Amino acid sequence: MKKKIEILAPAKNLIQGIAAINSGADAVYIGAPQFGARSNAHNSIEDVQELVTYAHLFNVQVFVVINTILYDEELKTCQKLILELYDIGVDALIIQDMAILELDLPPIVLHASTQANNRDADKIKFLADAGIKRVVLARELNLDQIKEIHKTTDVELEFFVTGALCVSFSGNCYMSVANGERSANRGSCAQNCRLPYNLIDGNGATLIKNSHLLSIKDFDVTDQIPNLIEAGITSFKIEGRLKDMVYVKNNVAFLRQKLDAFIEENAEKYTKASSGTCSFSFDAALNRTFNRGYTDYFVNGRYQSIGSWESPKSKGQYIGKLIRTVGNSYEIENGHYINNGDGLCFINENNEADGIYVNKAEKGFIYPNVLKDIQPGTFIYRNNDAAFIKLVEREDSAIRKIRVSLLLQEQEQGFELIATDEDGTTSTIVMEHPKEETKNNESIETTIKTQLAKTGFTPYSIPTITIDFSKNWFLPISKINEMRRLVLEQLSEIRLKNYQRNTHQIVKTSHPYPESSLDYMYNVSNALARQFYERHGVTEIEKAFELQWDPGKSKVMTTKYCIKYELEKCPKYHKDTLGEKLQEPLVLKQGELEYKLKFNCKPCEMEIWEKDAEFEIEED
Repeated sequence: MKKKIEILAPAKNLIQGIAAINSGADAVYIGAPQFGARSNAHNSIEDVQELVTYAHLFNVQVFVVINTILYDEELKTCQKLILELYDIGVDALIIQDMAILELDLPPIVLHASTQANNRDADKIKFLADAGIKRVVLARELNLDQIKEIHKTTDVELEFFVTGALCVSFSGNCYMSVANGERSANRGSCAQNCRLPYNLIDGNGATLIKNSHLLSIKDFDVTDQIPNLIEAGITSFKIEGRLKDMVYVKNNVAFLRQKLDAFIEENAEKYTKASSGTCSFSFDAALNRTFNRGYTDYFVNGRYQSIGSWESPKSKGQYIGKLIRTVGNSYEIENGHYINNGDGLCFINENNEADGIYVNKAEKGFIYPNVLKDIQPGTFIYRNNDAAFIKLVEREDSAIRKIRVSLLLQEQEQGFELIATDEDGTTSTIVMEHPKEETKNNESIETTIKTQLAKTGFTPYSIPTITIDFSKNWFLPISKINEMRRLVLEQLSEIRLKNYQRNTHQIVKTSHPYPESSLDYMYNVSNALARQFYERHGVTEIEKAFELQWDPGKSKVMTTKYCIKYELEKCPKYHKDTLGEKLQEPLVLKQGELEYKLKFNCKPCEMEIWEKDAEFEIEED
């Protein structure tokens, strides 16, 4: 049996969800009215239901994110919401809080969010044995680690493939709540990691000024799709529930074409996870919409700088170097690619991201809204591609159609039209109508086929039409159109009725959890989550950070990202070129915010602690 490979797309709202489906998504993830880890991307039950209906027509799944931690007083509301989501046909929930497994649930499939910190094979196997059907893997994992997880359990594995990276281990960032009571685990991250900081060494000397030292590039492992599939990934996830329509359509279209090419080359082993074929009026390219530059993070190990220190904003598409300034214009390499209304980005002499707006582009010369002092040789990027945005924003820039063949044949009392779609679903319409031969016995088969092929705004294309008449029967165009409309409407009804939603009833288990003691980074914030872990053998459970924060003394982040490595001062990777060691502890300072950095070289991790914390500095 062929393995289905899925593209999972983000949807901020109903309209973007439909656009993602039209662009080729096999599944869509979206927020409900509450409990999603993006508080600015909530949706009504009615909108989610409408998305479910549209998606299921294409055999596309809809997953709803309920991936915040929950407080005791919210559990009943959460259970009620889950029942509503099940009733409207949602395919699965993406969860973080283990309390959900203790609720009285309908037989709805559960996926473990990356917020559940899914990095260890034994813990992922535990989740699978507890009834979780899919695990969204941590982005820090490399190919060997993914393979090991896949060997340990046959649970479905989902992995991010494009989009923004959280610098912290997902679910374990407490910077936001520690500095303003906005909890990332409650959907309200303040993105402290994207702020500019000064880096100060243990002697009080400022090593770096006003740089975005925790801001990292965006993720792109699309060229690793064959390796990731071989490692066990079956769902490729695009980050971006807060991104705009153009980003979603561009990312999905790019991945759809790339994955289709792989599936076509390996058709004996793999197949698409949904129905329909997409066509695009734009050339998808990841760098033409929001991006901070790209990294494959640690999929292939640690080997490159991944920081985006100049700015947390979009860098965009590289155009070329500035050749010279001429009067009130710039001459730029490949300047003929630039259009009126574009936004350009460059790094100025202060090593800061800067930008200009293009009032006019003419004969390779760029006339900006403000003429700035840009040195010849400066790299110029386009972070607002006006023509591309205008093209992609068009509703018809991405169209998805299900292939249908039609057979029109005569019956005793009239005519019968049979529609058979690419999945083998059939719909039949019989129309009583007098059978009269055409004038002069001329065939009108061409006219009939022309009318039957007009699918308009329906989700169908009709590449094959067969007319099986014993004589040249006459049919009015209005009747032909009516039969086509009715048979396709009925086909949609049958497809929706035949849609098979996977279900799974959670049964309480008691197999041992791999740990007997849990600290605050396990985010236990309610009695039911505590009950879940205790039943699985955990004897010590610390409260979630949000419930017991000790101001000024806490560890607020753990990350595989390392500032020492970025500075080429890592004693492991830069041993031969290290030079003088950095005086620790290193400190990040931004206004009143101040953090100490701790480097754990054995697991190759960096920790971020509040300013009053005390810890031992590891010897290199």
